[in-house]
Amino acid sequence: MRGFLYSPANASGDTLILTHGAGSNCNAPLLVALGEAFAEKGYTVLRCDLPYRQERRTGPPFPGNAERDRTGLRNAVAEMRKQVSGKIFLGGHSYGGRQSTILCAAEPELASGLLLLSYPLHPPRKPEQLRIQHLPNLRTPSLFVHGTRDPFGSIEEIKKALLLIPAKYELIKVEGAGHDLGFKGKNRVQELPGRIFTAFESCRH
Repeated sequence: MRGFLYSPANASGDTLILTHGAGSNCNAPLLVALGEAFAEKGYTVLRCDLPYRQERRTGPPFPGNAERDRTGLRNAVAEMRKQVSGKIFLGGHSYGGRQSTILCAAEPELASGLLLLSYPLHPPRKPEQLRIQHLPNLRTPSLFVHGTRDPFGSIEEIKKALLLIPAKYELIKVEGAGHDLGFKGKNRVQELPGRIFTAFESCRH
């Protein structure tokens, strides 16, 4: 496990583990902003690199290594359980979020909730290649955050996919945002982290 740990002065006892998308790492601006926002509210936050990123500084994960990345997530949860007394939540952007959903669908007791940023419903321009096979088994409360201009899935497509989930879920639409949710470059949606935190608190209860 490699990453950055936020230890708030007035810790609530709860933890959020944040992971990155396929072409990124734990220093992605969106993850940094969310880590700071949740830590300000008392969460212990771990931003961590998945195993494939620990091996290679650039490039996407190899298709056959997804299971190992999920093992990395499981190990991160186990490590944080040694350090905190409260609930543990998994959050991830794109690939990181998808692997979190696959893991929790198989191990429903692993995490108390999921924060899914730009879930990659299908590859761009390939809507027939849906990544939804495990969703009917997802029994972990989940908050999905999705841009209205995301090429990995339209709002209509994501709404249809979410109907497969038997657990409680909510969807936040980010108007005009693409797959980066407006956090690429300098023009960032400054209020989004706070909006996500408020919705996440509502969804987890």
